[in-house]
Amino acid sequence: ARLMSAKPIATTRSATGIPTGRLAVWWLLASEVVIFGGLLGSYIMHRVGHPEWAEAAAHTQVWFGAFNTLVLLTSSFTAVLAHQAAESGQGKKAAKFLVMTMGGALTFLLVKSIEWTIEISHGYTITTNTFWSFYYTAAGLHGLHVIAGAIIMGFIAVDAWRGRELQRVELIGIYWHFVDLVWIFLFPLLYIAK
Repeated sequence: ARLMSAKPIATTRSATGIPTGRLAVWWLLASEVVIFGGLLGSYIMHRVGHPEWAEAAAHTQVWFGAFNTLVLLTSSFTAVLAHQAAESGQGKKAAKFLVMTMGGALTFLLVKSIEWTIEISHGYTITTNTFWSFYYTAAGLHGLHVIAGAIIMGFIAVDAWRGRELQRVELIGIYWHFVDLVWIFLFPLLYIAK
């Protein structure tokens, strides 16, 4: 009797010439585009119709948003380095870069929590007005994606350290770049556009 491979069939099969894992990540991201696209589209439509939102937006902490943009862009760079290491079979190196990327995620969340503490202490809460409702909803949903990405990245880093499932490093990298891209849209819309 022939022994079956220890790898799940989903990691060895491909559909339309694209590995199943990569195809699944792209399908997930397509659904995320619909979610964030709807939210940001609604925000833009409301913002155009409510010029008074400029006064509310003037109270956002631009420097916090700019610093977090730098943090996420840097974390995307370490995700790319993790992918390069995984492609060359260097699992431990890939894991180290993933841990650095997770550090970026944690830094982002720490800065966001400090920023929100300041805003809430000044009376800008999700119930203050519609601008702040959109702000907290969009930034909060993005933050949940940062948390999810960091957790999944942790599991992938453990496997990469052990030299297993290195193709997953690319998959979490694709997801992480999407999280960064969403922030690239959120930052100017929520912080800069006054």
